Amino acid sequence: MLELLAAGENLAFVIALGTMVLIGLVEAVGLGSGAFGHDLDLDADGEWLGWLGFGRLPLLMLLVVFLACFGVIGLVGQQLALSHLGTLLPGWVAIPAAGVAALPATGGMARLVGRIMPQDETTAIGIDQLVGLHAEILVGTAAQGSPAKARVRDFHGQAHYVMVEPDSPDARFAEGVEVLLVRRENHVFRAISSDRPPFSQWIDR
Repeated sequence: MLELLAAGENLAFVIALGTMVLIGLVEAVGLGSGAFGHDLDLDADGEWLGWLGFGRLPLLMLLVVFLACFGVIGLVGQQLALSHLGTLLPGWVAIPAAGVAALPATGGMARLVGRIMPQDETTAIGIDQLVGLHAEILVGTAAQGSPAKARVRDFHGQAHYVMVEPDSPDARFAEGVEVLLVRRENHVFRAISSDRPPFSQWIDR
């Protein structure tokens, strides 16, 4: 077995498995940047990327899966070649063949691991979900045709900064006034007066 691993034809596969182990150790001891928790945002148009497992697993974990598949398939293939042909395949044959074979294997493993891996909860919301929430006018006086900057906190307590103008043509909202967002038109939210007192009064209660 050691002779198989030490063979020059198998260097790429040994490096792949070593890199996989190194990445795992770095993440395990907390020296990494936590990249296992970050996903890659991809267009839905790339269906072949989804077939390979993108979007099912964090990017670094997907890389680890590919390295494992590439290394194992390469070494198994070389062992079979040695058993049946009496010699190892040259690297220029074994490496591309293992790489091609590792692609569907990576996709299959990603789907399997994705089913059993706990999914991260996200606090991200769509911009339209801010409609129906209260906002505080921060900068300027809001009037129709002259929006003002406002801050609104979503259901998770995260602050969003939006442009607001009154839904009524006669209304004006000064700084510090709380309003209710009732609809969105392009990048501007329409708002009405809130029944609650200004933020500066009720937030300290």
